[in-house]
Amino acid sequence: MRQRATRDQQRLDSGAVSSPKDLENLQREIASLAKRQGDLEDIVLEVMERRESAQERVAELTERVGAVQGKIDDATARRDAAFEELDGEAASVTKEREVIAASVPADLLKLYDKLREQQGGIGAAKLYQRTCQGCRQELAITELSEIRKAAPDTVVRCENCRRILVRTSESGL
Repeated sequence: MRQRATRDQQRLDSGAVSSPKDLENLQREIASLAKRQGDLEDIVLEVMERRESAQERVAELTERVGAVQGKIDDATARRDAAFEELDGEAASVTKEREVIAASVPADLLKLYDKLREQQGGIGAAKLYQRTCQGCRQELAITELSEIRKAAPDTVVRCENCRRILVRTSESGL
C-alpha cells in the first residue's frame, strides 16, 4: 500500500499525468490510500495494546500458577510425611495387636474379628455409665443386672448392637 501510494505520488509530482480528470482520480486514490493506511495503523496499535495487555495477564497468571504450584508441592510434602507417620503407627499398632491377640483365646478372637467385620471395624465397646459406647444406647436395667451377675471373665455383649462389652471400674456396675 505504501509502495503504491509512493508510486502514485511520484506520478503526480512528475507531471506525467496531464488530464485533470486523471489528476483528480490520482489525488483521490492517494487520499484513499492514506486513509486506509491510517486505519490499518490504528488497528495495528490496537492489536499491539491488546497483545501487551495479554502478555501482562500471562505474566500475572504465570506468577499465580507458580504460587499455587508451591502450595501444592508443600501440601504434597506434608501429606507424604503424614502417610509415613501413619504407616509407622499402623506397623506399631499391628505388632502390638499381634502380641495382645496371642494372649486372647482363639474363640474370643474369632468372635471379635467377626463382629468387627459386621460393625464397621469396631467389635468391642466400652460400657460406661450404663451406656454402650459402640451404639450409644443406655442398657436396660435387666441387662445391667445380668452383666453385674456375670463372672469377670465372662464375655458380655450389648443387646442393641451385639458388640462385646468391655467392663471397667467406670462402668457404674
